[in-house]
Amino acid sequence: MHRFYSFLVTSFLIITFSFAEEVTQFVNPFVGTTTLWTPEELGFVPKQGERQWGAEAFPGAALPNAMVQLTPVTAYRSGSGYQYEDSLIYGFAHTSKGHWNLLHLPILPVTDEGKPTPQSYASSYGHDNEEAHPGYYQVFLKRYNVNVELTTTLRCGYHRYTFRKGDNRGVLIDIARSNNNPRRWELKQAGKNAFEGFQDGEGRIYFYAELSEDIESVTEEGRPNREEGGWTRNDGRSRNFSRPVGMVKLKKPKGSKPLEIKIGFSFVSIENAKENLEAELAGKSFEAVRKDADKTWNDILGHIQVEGGTEADKRMLYSTFYKTFLFPHLRTDVNGESAVEGSSGQKLGFNYYTNPSFWDTYRNKLILLGMVTPDVARDIIRSCIVRGEARGGYMPTFFHGDHASTFVAGSWLRGIKDFDLSRAYALMLKSATVPGRGGRPYLDEYLERGWISEKDTVNVPTGDEYKGAVTKTLEFAYDDYATALVARELGDKENEQLLLKHSQNYKTLFDPSTGFWRGKVLRNGKGVWIEDFRPNYPYYQYQYREADAWNSLFFAPHDPMGMVALYPSKQAVEQKLDSLFTVKNGGYPAFNCTGYLGLYCHGNQPGHSIPFTYYFVDKQEKAQHVLNTLMHKYYGMGKEGLAYAGMDDAGEMSSWFVLNAIGIYTYSPADPEYIVTVPLFDKVHFTLGNGKSFDIVKEGNGEKIKRITIGGTPLQGWFVKHSDLAEGKELRVETY
Repeated sequence: MHRFYSFLVTSFLIITFSFAEEVTQFVNPFVGTTTLWTPEELGFVPKQGERQWGAEAFPGAALPNAMVQLTPVTAYRSGSGYQYEDSLIYGFAHTSKGHWNLLHLPILPVTDEGKPTPQSYASSYGHDNEEAHPGYYQVFLKRYNVNVELTTTLRCGYHRYTFRKGDNRGVLIDIARSNNNPRRWELKQAGKNAFEGFQDGEGRIYFYAELSEDIESVTEEGRPNREEGGWTRNDGRSRNFSRPVGMVKLKKPKGSKPLEIKIGFSFVSIENAKENLEAELAGKSFEAVRKDADKTWNDILGHIQVEGGTEADKRMLYSTFYKTFLFPHLRTDVNGESAVEGSSGQKLGFNYYTNPSFWDTYRNKLILLGMVTPDVARDIIRSCIVRGEARGGYMPTFFHGDHASTFVAGSWLRGIKDFDLSRAYALMLKSATVPGRGGRPYLDEYLERGWISEKDTVNVPTGDEYKGAVTKTLEFAYDDYATALVARELGDKENEQLLLKHSQNYKTLFDPSTGFWRGKVLRNGKGVWIEDFRPNYPYYQYQYREADAWNSLFFAPHDPMGMVALYPSKQAVEQKLDSLFTVKNGGYPAFNCTGYLGLYCHGNQPGHSIPFTYYFVDKQEKAQHVLNTLMHKYYGMGKEGLAYAGMDDAGEMSSWFVLNAIGIYTYSPADPEYIVTVPLFDKVHFTLGNGKSFDIVKEGNGEKIKRITIGGTPLQGWFVKHSDLAEGKELRVETY
């Protein structure tokens, strides 16, 4: 009996281990760090030697939604700071996102033998001696003959430098450099083996560092002019600046052991940075911290387990899933104090996070993040409420549109309810109905006539800034729908009806004569279609935001059948879609638009829901063919097999892949449901953040769906409810 029981236990452990494998082994943080160069990949002929945008991802060490991202810098003002094609490393910065900002406090180990100067200190490196894993990064710096290893906690970085025996070692602190051009900083010694200070640049970041060896001195070198802790012009006329660097000299510069630096950060104070360091790194070895980081990532990424599929699909799944959790960033210290704009040091009672990239990630990433880490999603929403109440009573926006409303509605309706919905709704409603600074741009026009006018002009260059009037009109209509869902939850019937009416404004700029959503200008008080209309010409923000008319088709996630009804027939919609995915694009060079499938640009977000339109004209198999083509040919591009079709935009491009790969996509993220696709894997086991789990099972290897069942019952239509999945019902997709 005892032997039989032991056999059962052993068998159970083997089965459990084989199912819940160490998924971090499949993550490649270098995915998304390269760019596209050839006309075939880009969709246009680039200028000789001109680098286009890549996914702008970073390969360094980080934990999910952490304060610290410890990553190499190969170029400033370059998105994440790292470009795989580069050959020099300038330092290892402690924050990164992928949007040309951050890169706080770059640090570089140096030797006298490498002959660093304040003006020249970068080191060459090679990919043959570089590796990255979740929570760990390593590279060998050729100039200084030093091996660099990095790992992190939530609020701290941990450096380990192994120098060549006999070399004179030191540490360069690039105190005056980041992507935000800091003008104020402080750097000083803080004990026999510590230094501390701050650096401005998208918030003031404070730091406190401890070294494994004693410090001889901490100095700033290479700056003849100084004023109030910042750098100034050398003379009244010159626009050239003198940038200093900090130098940490060791008492025993020829030590034989690896040099370790533990550095804590805070956006509140140096004292908090020190406290963060003590709480997260005191008494811990580098290997222990690295192991903890790997476990943290394995726990997060292990929420999705797959069977079947190719090895390449599996690696891309977990590499993209990993990037879902790198942003937003934590801004609360271990003592509970947060760096809230205008009132740093508040104790809010929850973790405060930076503003999400709403225009990008409302489509998929924020919902996926909430499915796995609902506590983080809840605190991001709470942070948005605090930020909005402090900024004039509007929900925070990002870059172009609104979309916090979509995140709030979609999260609440999926069961994330431990935040004050009434406070959130007050901000959302004001954003939708009251024009003002901090709210939706051009809302007065939108409320007056249901659409936003564009500037009356011609021959607009690709990169010029205008209103993005068509995109804003369509997206405001969807945000109105999302806000109406919250109004319904709170029993505000009057505003629910008003907002639902406004949600139909997506129809106001549909031009039936061309079958496109098209901009209008005001002439003599009347709306007139823009005459200089080139459907395949990409704009930065004229009529369309980072898109052309083709990639602005079919955006009404809340009313797909109403959208289809604008056309003469379903066949007309099918023909329009067929043209989109097969007709060659115009070849116009535009940084924001790369990676074309026909006229469709997968390298930017505006069109990412378009392929699903085939579902609503009874051609689901055509949608799946497009999805499969995009997943297999537009991720892992380029000669290294690491590029995306375009910029990841804080995880949106990655999350698009994850959701389609497992068979459920957030077509209308505000609604608690998913459009069902054919997964890449035979079986997907998904564990939600509340511990409940569900399976997605694929039968057959075709692109056409024959039948869908949920919990054994045939699914009516194409959408599966989140509540059914949360109850543990199996989603089965039969194909042929």
